[in-house]
Amino acid sequence: MGKFYKSIQPAHKEFIENQHIFFVATAPLSGDGRVNLSPKGLDSFRVLDDKRVAYMDLISSGNETSAHTLENGRITFMFCSFTAKPNILRLYGKGFTVLPGSDDWDLYAKGLTIYPSTRQIIVAEIDLVQTSCGFGVPMYDYAGERDFHFEWAEKKGAEGLIEYMKEKNLKSLDALPTDLGLQFS
Repeated sequence: MGKFYKSIQPAHKEFIENQHIFFVATAPLSGDGRVNLSPKGLDSFRVLDDKRVAYMDLISSGNETSAHTLENGRITFMFCSFTAKPNILRLYGKGFTVLPGSDDWDLYAKGLTIYPSTRQIIVAEIDLVQTSCGFGVPMYDYAGERDFHFEWAEKKGAEGLIEYMKEKNLKSLDALPTDLGLQFS
């Protein structure tokens, strides 16, 4: 049976810090818009306080989270235990994007590992925390992180990464603008 909390409790923070993967979900306001659900890793997530979280976001083939949070702010994070003790934790809130070079960048980048291919930081104000059993989630063993992204980014180089973001990251699948569009306009 699920339990609800108005803020992130110390036990929630500890659980989050022990997970190797988390999932981010956002959606546009349009009823026929596409819901986005993305897995994330790399020890990129931080609990800033009992109502705020942030994660370092790498350049990738889409930028739905930025577009959706720019439009309506809605964001959900999910953490699942894949070890012997089952647990699912969801964080619900309003998110926004912080871009490199912006006034808030140094504030939110502190405590995160920033790579040459870091695209943005996603920050969220959390208004609801939910835990549930996770009895149906299978167990998996963590084998490590992948290097593919970093090899790809190194081959692209700084200018190539900028061109890639201009080509792939300025609009969502549903043609909503992202915060990067403001940076490159």
